[in-house]
Amino acid sequence: MRTIKIFDTTLRDGEQSPGASMNIREKLEVATALAELGVDIIEAGFAIASPGDFESVQEVARVVRGSSVCSLARCIEKDINAAAESLKDAQQPRIHIFLATSQIHREYKLKMSKEQNIESVRSSVIYARQFCSDVEFSAEDATRTEIDHLARIVETAISAGATTVNIPDTVGYATPTEMYERINNLMNRVPNIDKAVISVHNHNDLGMAVATSLAAVQAGAGQVECTINGLGERAGNCSLEEVVMAIKTRHDVYNVTTRIITQKLVPTSRLVATVTGLKVPRNKAIVGQNAFAHESGIHQDGMLKNPTTYEIMLPSDVGFQKTDLVLGKHSGRAALADRAKTLGFDLASDQLTKVFTEFKKLADRKKNIYDDDILALIEQNIHEQPDNIDNDNTWSFVSYDLRCKTGEEPKATLTLQYKNKNYEKEINGGDGPIDAIFLAIKEITGKDISIKEYSVQSVTGGQDAQGEVTILLNKNGETYRGYAVSTDTFEASTVAILNAINRM
Repeated sequence: MRTIKIFDTTLRDGEQSPGASMNIREKLEVATALAELGVDIIEAGFAIASPGDFESVQEVARVVRGSSVCSLARCIEKDINAAAESLKDAQQPRIHIFLATSQIHREYKLKMSKEQNIESVRSSVIYARQFCSDVEFSAEDATRTEIDHLARIVETAISAGATTVNIPDTVGYATPTEMYERINNLMNRVPNIDKAVISVHNHNDLGMAVATSLAAVQAGAGQVECTINGLGERAGNCSLEEVVMAIKTRHDVYNVTTRIITQKLVPTSRLVATVTGLKVPRNKAIVGQNAFAHESGIHQDGMLKNPTTYEIMLPSDVGFQKTDLVLGKHSGRAALADRAKTLGFDLASDQLTKVFTEFKKLADRKKNIYDDDILALIEQNIHEQPDNIDNDNTWSFVSYDLRCKTGEEPKATLTLQYKNKNYEKEINGGDGPIDAIFLAIKEITGKDISIKEYSVQSVTGGQDAQGEVTILLNKNGETYRGYAVSTDTFEASTVAILNAINRM
């Protein structure tokens, strides 16, 4: 069977999802997980975009082993120079250059003729090959490019030295049939197409990114570009976990394979959801909480008799455990550590201590603690700690006193701690108790901030469920994310706001 290369762009295109930006520590954590997952190429960023992007690519290139590390660049020499410099410590570097090729982009964005378009591709690939033997060229908006022109572009890129040529559906416009025909057409009319790997990068605007990617594979594509959880611009990209498991489960149809260690899909998905703050829908295919859940009596009866009656994959194949271990206040550190490891988190001793302390507090409030409660505790106490900040110089929650009555302004007395000193403020006013708490925090901390987004959802079911608060604060045009969980929603809201302030 052919082996399809998996090109992951979670750190580049995935990070372009609104609210999904990651700091360098988080990018390194995700990059390491992707390498362990078996991803062939990790697109670490767009080096020329900003000093932060350059540094991220550079650090990922230094750390990752076993996977190629890639930087995106326009067909501009300064972009290619930046990409090459950021990748110089990579074990397997790849420079990924792109240029729009469709008529609408040539005329309105680039102001280029067809011949100028082709010459730019040729000269840019040749220039990039001076720095790196592995060069990928992407024809932006390829699915809306005239097929004759696209064939000349592909042939030119390969002749100039491109080892991979990407045919992206940049705007998510193509249907699976159209994508199959386009790749098949190129395979039959480009004379040197056997000298390079043909790739696809499909967006999900019409909900068909996975389907169009699989159609391209059937037509002969050898690489699929995708992201964990389908993150990306607008409606996102082809979902890595979905395309990989479709290939594995329906090998009778696709007759190809990948290097992906599928048992690591769920832990990797949860890691990305944690560091980006973008939660996986419960009904998400492969990695969603309900992907292997059965409530219907008929389904349950069938599952008890033979799991294959309603499951086409084993939960263990993607990293799920079939049973849900319920923990309580009598459980010890060892049980918590074991459950955390089962959920994909191998906690260090100091991390386990933090989570166990909060676990015991939660166990006193809740009768039963579920997997999602454990995940929420890990997320709050491990992944939501601000980088490079001395804990003595952060704001922490001490207590609150709220008085609310319909038709009257709320009254909030809030106590916070900073540098081991308590600060208290009483506020009369605000549009409800949360607003009163927010106003008190502004007064105490002296921060000129506003709330951009605020969401509360239940971590689990039940009256004693934890409230999960995610908040985006705005300060001088910059956005900062905060997260917290508690059975007390007011406490969780306060801690989430302070978490965001501590990131400033």
